[in-house]
Amino acid sequence: MKLALHPYTLTLAHSFGISRERHDQQETLIVSLSHQGKTGYGEATANTYYKVRISDMTTEIEGARALIETASPGDPKAFYTLLREAQLSSFACCALDMAAWDLFGKLEGKPLHELWGTSMEKYPVTNYTIGLDTTEVMVAKMQEIPWPVYKIKLGTDRDVAIVTELRKYTDAIFRVDANCAWTARETIENALALAELGVEFIEQPLPADDWEGMERVAHHCVLPVIADESCLTAEDVRACALHFSGINIKLTKCGGLTPARQMIQNARELGLKVMVGCMTESTVGISAIAQLLPELDYVDMDGAMLLKSDIATGVRLEAGGRVILPAVGGTGVSLLP
Repeated sequence: MKLALHPYTLTLAHSFGISRERHDQQETLIVSLSHQGKTGYGEATANTYYKVRISDMTTEIEGARALIETASPGDPKAFYTLLREAQLSSFACCALDMAAWDLFGKLEGKPLHELWGTSMEKYPVTNYTIGLDTTEVMVAKMQEIPWPVYKIKLGTDRDVAIVTELRKYTDAIFRVDANCAWTARETIENALALAELGVEFIEQPLPADDWEGMERVAHHCVLPVIADESCLTAEDVRACALHFSGINIKLTKCGGLTPARQMIQNARELGLKVMVGCMTESTVGISAIAQLLPELDYVDMDGAMLLKSDIATGVRLEAGGRVILPAVGGTGVSLLP
């Protein structure tokens, strides 16, 4: 396989805020793997919370170039094992694993979901995320993109008031994500009001390592709670089963499509709901997530919708959440010129 790296700075359509940070741009690394005239693409973004930089990923991957380029394109699972044995980080593994699966599917001439034996006849509708801001700005963002399901970023002392105001403008399903900003008491109390406002579930309300607090929440919260920052890898799924109703898998955090599918299997065996989320990726990353849709209960794959301009073609989302798959194999991605 021939390896190439393509760093980009993605510009967001609007400033995007969560409880711990705000940004207007997203640094991302696109990895391409080519063989016999076909090219597969993968993506991993920089992330301040996990202290991941594009320069670090680039150094890692370049250091493993010889290993990568001599690997076979015919077995993405074996390729992932090779990457882990080389001790590449999960973010670097994600971009490479995603590219390997895309290439494999293109060489086979079939989309990944078909190669995995799943059908796109039925799949969950992605939410559209409303970043944390003034209530007026959040309302305006919601009205700009009418959508059947919204994820609302929270983490302030006015969270219930925010959701109360947003509810005046839509009957859509609401999900809320506090990004670790609440206490157990706040979560339990807020959930009572949020349930009355049509909120479906709460995502990661407590700090990732507050297992004692999450135990209280698990016993007293009236809404389901989904783990995000508390569930990074397949090894975390069992612990989450004792404290959460479900898990939100991020491809960058777990290391790509290969470990994500293992996490889905683990979660199903433990009776957990399964969600896959994004990290404001371009269509490269979103198209990979789309291949998992038939295996999911919930999905957050709106990353490319949040961008001012995209860098690739692939899976498209139509109004109302309908997913349009490209008529090519793998994840169906091509970089724009």
